[in-house]
Amino acid sequence: MAVMFKLQPLPPKKDIETKAVLRQAAVAHRKLAELKGISVNIPNQGILINSLSLQEAKDSSAVENIITTHDELFKKATFPKYAGNAAAKEVQNYATALRTGYTLVAKDGILSGRHIQDIQEQLEANQAGYRRQAGTNLKNEATGEVVYTPPQSHKEILDLMDNLEKFINEDDLYDADLLVKMALVHYQFESIHPFYNGNGRTGRIINVLYLVLKNLLDIPVLYLSRHIIETKAEYYQRLQDVRDHDAWEAWVLYMLAGVEKTSQHTIQLVQGIRDAMQFYKVEIRKGYKFYSQDLINNLFSHPYTKIGYVMRDLKVTRLTAAKYLDELAEAKFLSKQKIGRSNYYINNALYGLLTEPPNLQGATESPPAAEPVTQEGRIEE
Repeated sequence: MAVMFKLQPLPPKKDIETKAVLRQAAVAHRKLAELKGISVNIPNQGILINSLSLQEAKDSSAVENIITTHDELFKKATFPKYAGNAAAKEVQNYATALRTGYTLVAKDGILSGRHIQDIQEQLEANQAGYRRQAGTNLKNEATGEVVYTPPQSHKEILDLMDNLEKFINEDDLYDADLLVKMALVHYQFESIHPFYNGNGRTGRIINVLYLVLKNLLDIPVLYLSRHIIETKAEYYQRLQDVRDHDAWEAWVLYMLAGVEKTSQHTIQLVQGIRDAMQFYKVEIRKGYKFYSQDLINNLFSHPYTKIGYVMRDLKVTRLTAAKYLDELAEAKFLSKQKIGRSNYYINNALYGLLTEPPNLQGATESPPAAEPVTQEGRIEE
């Protein structure tokens, strides 16, 4: 039987910042600061936002058993009318929602309940808003047993979300380390479970937006979804242990360890992208008269590009754009593929970095060959 309890507003009444929590928070902050610093080394930070948001969209959706391949996702982003599988469309919606949230936070300087609803609307492509009907329960995927019953009344959901909005934006309400507060925000949002669908994915977007809002990051590049996938059972157990046993310390330590680990992974990935950009820059400038920084930015703004994008970014004719891309494909910087009657071009180095564990590309090495995966995805929801 699920343990029945009434979800309380934030902040918690007990002291969360134990010695162990503060030690782990210090380690996590050091890694996060290193990531923030190295991200500045990418001249066009939009490249990181675009590329890493796609990776996060895939990983975060996979937590909810929405599974697609990188190839399907990248095709869908490059060709919006591409039919593909249903999962790729849902994952693309996630990437759009994440960028929408970042734009709102950067513009308004707050993360409001209305912003959170806008993010969820992008995810689910509807305007259902906060739950109004009772009957929502969270169940064990394996056994079907109800493990947690979130707040049922619409008024209670509204009150708790209002409290969460204040906790996110008004730092003087609770004097605590910001990463500790991020862990509390994530727990609270997932426990309120305010929407009919998309709560997990929305909550993971809130994590990174909170870091940007509090200036712990300049741009949204730290995503905890891969860590959650790798420790999925522990993630859900730690959440439930707070509800059942008031086990805040273990939950916060879990989240802080995730920040540390994910920061290190992302540092390696950003270094890999930086080094690959430098390799392409040196080699293309050395061998081709049409080299430009705009061309490099185009090739690294997304793993796949196409003639229309090069025409737009370089202000060249279709014939010229096709010539540039075909020559780069002949030299193995790109791989030329076809979808319907249209060609697209895969950035071999960027594709390799986003689809494999971090593997730094030295400026003297050749870019890796692309091997896009094309099998169909599946949905289990």
